[in-house]
Amino acid sequence: MNNRYNSIILFSVLLISNATFTQNILTGYVYEKHKEAGRVHFEPLVGASVYWKDSQKGTTTDANGKFKLTTIPETNYLIVSFVGYKSDTLRIVDGQNNIKIVLESIQVLNEVEVTARQKAEHIDKLNPIKTEIITNTGLQRLACCNLSESFENSGTVDVNYSDAVTGAKHIQMLGLAGSYTQLLGENMPLLQGLAYSYGLTYVPGTWMQSIQVSKGTSSVINGFESITGQINAEFKKPHLSDPLFLNVYANNEGRGEMNLDIAQKISENFSIMTLLHTESQLLKQDHNHDHFLDIPLSKQLNVFQRFNYEKEGKLHFQYGIKILLDDKTGGLASFNPKTDKNSQQKYGIGINTQRFELITKHGFILPRHETSIGIQIAGAYHIQDAFFGLNNYNADEKSLYANLIYHSYLFKEDQKIDLGSSFNASLLDEKMKVSNLDTLFNMNNQTVGIFAQYTYDYQKIITLMFGFRADYSLLYGMIYTPRLHFKYEINENTTLRLSGGKGTHFAYPVAENLSYMVSARKWYFLNPIKPEQAWNAGLSFSHKIKINDEKSIQIVVDAFRTEFTSQVVVDNVSHPQKVSIYELTGRSYSNSYQINLTANPIKHLDLTLIGRYNDVQQSYTSHLIQKPLVVPFKALFTVSYATRYEKWLIDITTQWNSSASLPDYSTNPNAYQIPSSAPAYTMIFVQLTRRFKQWDAYTGVENLLNYTQHHPIIAPDDPFGNYFDASMVYAPIMGRLFYIGIRYKLTKS
Repeated sequence: MNNRYNSIILFSVLLISNATFTQNILTGYVYEKHKEAGRVHFEPLVGASVYWKDSQKGTTTDANGKFKLTTIPETNYLIVSFVGYKSDTLRIVDGQNNIKIVLESIQVLNEVEVTARQKAEHIDKLNPIKTEIITNTGLQRLACCNLSESFENSGTVDVNYSDAVTGAKHIQMLGLAGSYTQLLGENMPLLQGLAYSYGLTYVPGTWMQSIQVSKGTSSVINGFESITGQINAEFKKPHLSDPLFLNVYANNEGRGEMNLDIAQKISENFSIMTLLHTESQLLKQDHNHDHFLDIPLSKQLNVFQRFNYEKEGKLHFQYGIKILLDDKTGGLASFNPKTDKNSQQKYGIGINTQRFELITKHGFILPRHETSIGIQIAGAYHIQDAFFGLNNYNADEKSLYANLIYHSYLFKEDQKIDLGSSFNASLLDEKMKVSNLDTLFNMNNQTVGIFAQYTYDYQKIITLMFGFRADYSLLYGMIYTPRLHFKYEINENTTLRLSGGKGTHFAYPVAENLSYMVSARKWYFLNPIKPEQAWNAGLSFSHKIKINDEKSIQIVVDAFRTEFTSQVVVDNVSHPQKVSIYELTGRSYSNSYQINLTANPIKHLDLTLIGRYNDVQQSYTSHLIQKPLVVPFKALFTVSYATRYEKWLIDITTQWNSSASLPDYSTNPNAYQIPSSAPAYTMIFVQLTRRFKQWDAYTGVENLLNYTQHHPIIAPDDPFGNYFDASMVYAPIMGRLFYIGIRYKLTKS
């Protein structure tokens, strides 16, 4: 085994050979300029086109508004453009290698009064992997207090409560569990293993600059985990952020939070930033009168300290330290943890979490044209102590991640190559106590891998990306990951994308399914745990109909299929009092179809209409059935309107979710049975924002129609009996919710 490790490491080192010759690289940032009620500020413009005049050489700006482009002898005129903004042509003089560009909206008054705002969501035009980018504007359309609340406007990602007691939420993509979606923070692992069940609430919404969502298998550079898709959160950067940002939020259910961001430029190259988040759920809520709290009482403190050092065209270092303290107490409204914990007096739950992370990123730009080396390293220590009635779960996980990436071109500039090696280590200790089981689980897994990715770009018309990984795991042996992506720019307004490949997921059957601990279910482990593997293939077609320079209609059609070759089945379906964990013996697959229609029919008005169908089938004890708790049909309609100068903004989102099948509970006593299917329901979200010179005031309502699931807890009158179950959640638990908040921003001078 040591020889195998040595061979892989030696091969990785040999990949980083470098022949050098000098060509100039131009780097820069593109910003959009706003003046709202007398306040001028700048935001990174994501996806702006940057190209040399009279040539096919160009690129687009990333999530930070940044671009890199090689100078060419044919021209020294650079064109920068973005839909809805004035294009700009700049003359680049010899020796100039760093620029900043500010674009202004086409719709202006007295040259500065902007009446259009950044798109809330758009598709990365040049990426062969279909990637939807949710911008900062999109994140502010609703009061997204954390990552789990950032997708209410999305048809791609579904969010729902995991159970009716802990307040935890989970996501689905392509109709499959969020554990099959790779969750990244700035292209590094964000939430996995022990952090998965409650981790979506650990990422404050105000920390994020944008979110990139891609369906299906993604780039092999980031690992083999992506099966149904990838979600990457880009956080605010010290050198690009405003000096001060404050957000204060409160709702009528007793939840309050405060976010404070402070950025400071220490020197020309060095910047620091502190992101502070604190929140509390202070009031007890029991709207359905089952004597259980609808959401637990909670307190959270979350700190992210960032450091950034950059020499343009030479190197870029980033460091970060995260500290999270989170405590939740719930269950019966009368539960007192000091006297009732681990007793049959009153049912309660408690979840105490401590998480510490260290993140480093090092980028080196080499003399060879478009050549760089990136080194990513992250370590985390996660401690979780939890009890659910008489069930107990105590665990801690130590993890380490490292990724080495060499980027250059192969033969010609239109052929890019990425080579590298990665290392993952996870040491997870779990102590689990339920009615039929009191045991320890220890998982010590280390995985080392190498990867190569080739990208051929023919004049921005045809892009072909092929990637391959080979990883060796101490527990599971060799894992091979091939992936292929193809993009064809049929014309300026029409694009076709195809993708296919394989993904692998290391299952954590307990840590990823803690919602079943909030029940009287007995747990049975019937097979050894093996890696989950699936093939995914997808097609995406987009077409834009231009009405004029300011108005357009865009249609996007997606179709994806996921087929598992191996899967760990967490069976909560075959028996209402059991959770059985075993290896898939039949078939398991998902077909997902989606159509998006976006339009801006009149000035200041943006409309989105989304329709989606998920067909998800899974075998339980060899019987193939429609997977319960998966909504087959979903429709989404959003309206966003801004008055002149963006003084007033109104955003309305309407979701319709179809009926979904539910597990069979017919063996329960009549009082503790549930319907065979969940009813369809509609949710409406409304937010109104008023912008002033230095601050914004916003107010809104969630779940305007006040729809909630009737009796989300089975047997609430007998929580220590055999039929208690709070994990069968298919609809909202919280009713109509009103909120208010303010945002204050001190912009750069």
